[in-house]
Amino acid sequence: MGKILIIDDDSGFNLMLKTFLTKNGHELEQAFDAKSGFKMVISHRFDLILTDLRLPDIDGIELLKKIKKVQKATPVILMTSYTGIKTAVTAMKIGAFDYITKPINPDETLMVVQSALDQPTVSSEDESTPPIAVQEQLHITGTSTVARQIDDHISLVAPTNMSVIIQGESGTGKEFVSKKIHEKSLRSKAPFVAIDCGALPKDLAGSELFGHLKGAFTGAIGEKKGQFEAAHGGTLFLDEIGNLPYEIQIKLLRAIQERKVRKLGATQDIEVDVRLIAATNEDLPSAVANGTFREDLYHRLNEFKIEVSPLRERGRDIEVFATHFLALSNAELSKSVRGFEPSVIEKFMQYPWHGNLREMKNAVKRATLLAQGPYIAASNLPAEIINYYPRAKPALSFPDLDSGTDLKVITEKNEKELIVRVLEENRYNKSKTARVLNIDRKTLYNKLKQYGIEH
Repeated sequence: MGKILIIDDDSGFNLMLKTFLTKNGHELEQAFDAKSGFKMVISHRFDLILTDLRLPDIDGIELLKKIKKVQKATPVILMTSYTGIKTAVTAMKIGAFDYITKPINPDETLMVVQSALDQPTVSSEDESTPPIAVQEQLHITGTSTVARQIDDHISLVAPTNMSVIIQGESGTGKEFVSKKIHEKSLRSKAPFVAIDCGALPKDLAGSELFGHLKGAFTGAIGEKKGQFEAAHGGTLFLDEIGNLPYEIQIKLLRAIQERKVRKLGATQDIEVDVRLIAATNEDLPSAVANGTFREDLYHRLNEFKIEVSPLRERGRDIEVFATHFLALSNAELSKSVRGFEPSVIEKFMQYPWHGNLREMKNAVKRATLLAQGPYIAASNLPAEIINYYPRAKPALSFPDLDSGTDLKVITEKNEKELIVRVLEENRYNKSKTARVLNIDRKTLYNKLKQYGIEH
């Protein structure tokens, strides 16, 4: 694990990121401006530096140049809002390793941090390979009927101001879909701001969404612009919306309906013009039924819904995505692997991909690194893929007619077998199982209790 320096003037964000990275085994130091951060760079040796692009004293680009003069080999990751991506890409040409957008996505942040710690810094003079973050923008959507339907829905809803819910499992590319909606909308020149509701600490959620004034609470050392205000005129993407605290849901509904927000500690409202896109891997109607998600907020957000299918249901898209991730991995790892052996594609088509595109990307990257010849072999794949063999679906069984022809007994026996099989296929994830069975979670729990199924 690495020794990491975070340079950011937002104390709340600084604390959240430090807590997250510390929990993942890293040693953290903090600085709240460029001057104090650079002093620490001079006096200490760090394995990685994360710095905000906009600092109160000097620009993050200037700080990057100074850091590279004293610790040239130390990777630097820039942190920026979506509107600062062009500047961040420019910064990578002068030595930054990569960038991450605020609010951070925990999984992606951890992956970028680990990549920076694991690999030697890419030379900024090598223009033949695009920077890692630029490669990530080269995303494809697939060619299947499902993929075309998603594209059609994006094209239909994008020019409108309708709120959209994007439903899909984790790792299926819901944020990518939301960005495509924004890029095809009349708001494309305005900001796209993404926030992971699942990563928001309960006591900071209100501040992150709506902002705060100096002194509004302990640790509020300055005024903060909320994400609604930052997205004014553009699109606000709320990922994993089901994780928002109930009291914040109330404030969110008011902000959507009245197009106004009030910063913590303020007495006046601020008018905002924002298009809302929400994403979730949860069953929101069940959450509404259980009382954990407001029904009025759900209906306000659900003006249009796009279902993003899991990778295992995407048919021929599986090979398309694998080939795409191979190209990215070749560029990042300076390899020249041409493709996959037929047995690998067969494994890919059989594997359930519970982690979806994110899992496939990591699996292909690892296999590319291990490949010794021109093609990826099955032996290069992670053990869970190599050792996976699809279980034959049990045929619906019927009791011996000599024991009776009770239709209820037959129905219950088959129902129990079906529930057990779907539970196993979805690794006992209740939400996914309920969706596959087309029932709500409450009904599923009742069935588990009725049939004595261990869960």
